[in-house]
Amino acid sequence: MHRIVELIKADSMRIKLLQAVASLGLPDCYVAAGFVRNAVWDYLHNYTGTALSDIDVVYYSKKEIDETYFLEALKSIMPGCNWQIKNQAFMHHRNSDAPYLNTSHAMEYWPEIETSVGARMTDDEQIEVVAPFGVESLFAGYITRNPNRSSHIFSERVRTKGWLEKWPKLKVVL
Repeated sequence: MHRIVELIKADSMRIKLLQAVASLGLPDCYVAAGFVRNAVWDYLHNYTGTALSDIDVVYYSKKEIDETYFLEALKSIMPGCNWQIKNQAFMHHRNSDAPYLNTSHAMEYWPEIETSVGARMTDDEQIEVVAPFGVESLFAGYITRNPNRSSHIFSERVRTKGWLEKWPKLKVVL
């Protein structure tokens, strides 16, 4: 996890994004998916700052929270970013899974193992990383299907996301 923290610390934009999200005070909240994954893939390819198509903010609360309020807050702090906010406490309905216990547990059901990683800024300005599958395969340059998701979903995402075109050294693992 230390390597991810160092990559994020070296990227002033990612630091600002983490600070913006931390200011919201959402429970069990991380900036996840491409935010971390793309930073590692850029590092593996000696790229600097591949643009993020969106910024995925994930949190866990059994209480219904007005995500529009938080989305507007993020847009006012950092306009021009394509913010996405999802409460993982309810995503199991969409995915036809048993209820998730927390944000990290929800990540265990995301389509790719390497996407199942997030970071957050703590109250004492430290960067904390969550990766339920670890980060070894991410740093090995793999795109690995999560066995909790269908191979069709995985294959479709690999095809439509264009990851192999952007980062040609990556290896798909079914």
